[in-house]
Amino acid sequence: MDEVEVLRVKLAMLKSQHRDLDEAIHALQERGSADMLTLRRLKKQKLMLKDQITQLEDRILPDIIA
Repeated sequence: MDEVEVLRVKLAMLKSQHRDLDEAIHALQERGSADMLTLRRLKKQKLMLKDQITQLEDRILPDIIA
């Protein structure tokens, strides 16, 4: 596997984790009995994953200014 393929696999894994966190946050909010500290921690994890996803996407497809 070359570096780009490894990055794509990692990107897919991070996107899956991001999606799972989004579903968990949504489920906790729907129940209405969600602990605010838990929600805040999950949202922070989700934002960190989003940052990692963006960084990987930039490494795979860098902006080329013509």
